[in-house]
Amino acid sequence: MYVNTIKPFIDRLGALLLLIVFSPFILLCTLLILITMGRPLFFTQTRPGFQGKLFTIYKFRTMNNDTDEKGELLSDAQRLNGAGRWIRSLSLDELPQLLNVLKGEMSFIGPRPLLVEYLGLYSTEQALRHNVKPGITGWAQINGRNAISWEEKFRYDVEYVRKVSFGFDLKIILLTMKKVFKKEGISQQGEATMEKFRGTR
Repeated sequence: MYVNTIKPFIDRLGALLLLIVFSPFILLCTLLILITMGRPLFFTQTRPGFQGKLFTIYKFRTMNNDTDEKGELLSDAQRLNGAGRWIRSLSLDELPQLLNVLKGEMSFIGPRPLLVEYLGLYSTEQALRHNVKPGITGWAQINGRNAISWEEKFRYDVEYVRKVSFGFDLKIILLTMKKVFKKEGISQQGEATMEKFRGTR
């Protein structure tokens, strides 16, 4: 009952309230992006959600579109400027995903929605992460976020799927607030975010 009824209700109500509460931060991010990077304001991308169903995820843009002499985009680390780094360090880039929660495509708590190209790379065990809606934060996020290996990340994701409950979600929310405050696990060592998943060796 919690997963199918109570959790979706809490998600939608919470997303609506937080959009109102965080409206000053949303306005601030909008102005910073317009001044330092210009349009577009949002980074949008197709991601797999519950049972692998595709949806469009929304995030505040944190990287510019600078290219090299060949016209190819620079690396993520090179395109992450001061404003974008600040927005990402406070996880403010995730705020537009409240719209995804309102639409019922995401939850506050769940495995992070990853790239479509990863769908064919998961083991049977790892694919269980799609048995619940993807989340803005999750068990893997507060256990290392981008600073842990893919195998560890997926192990935490599957553990969440098997243990999901109101108490577990509340614990993750509280630990997420602590992580954001301490700015822990934002990036993998040597990367702006995390290297691509290429399948489990």
